[in-house]
Amino acid sequence: MVQTSAYAKAESGNGWDEFLVNEVNTFAKWDLIRFFHENPYTTDTPDHIASVIGRDERVVNRALEDLTGTGILKKKKVSKVTVYGYSSDDEIRARIEAFLSACYDREFRIYAINQVIQGLDTQRHSA
Repeated sequence: MVQTSAYAKAESGNGWDEFLVNEVNTFAKWDLIRFFHENPYTTDTPDHIASVIGRDERVVNRALEDLTGTGILKKKKVSKVTVYGYSSDDEIRARIEAFLSACYDREFRIYAINQVIQGLDTQRHSA
């Protein structure tokens, strides 16, 4: 039996392009998605999350807000402090699981990285 690589599945139009353009369009968002998927019960402040994933707090703040807008993360106030956590939506979690699993395939990972880079280039040239 011939296995189809995640890359080939991405090319066949299963929605990865849209996902990469709209949700994982920066490497900071990719890191945050991975972080929350691996730590699904974590609820924390932007500065601490930035420290844990090793990214600039301003970049993380923007990415957290964007991911909240897409429904991947949820935001709430706890004692006047804003904290973020992973969505409890089963569909969103399944999509993230599928994406992160696909990333174990080298060809898909290269494809996804190139999509993010192209999106970053487009953002720079339109700004």
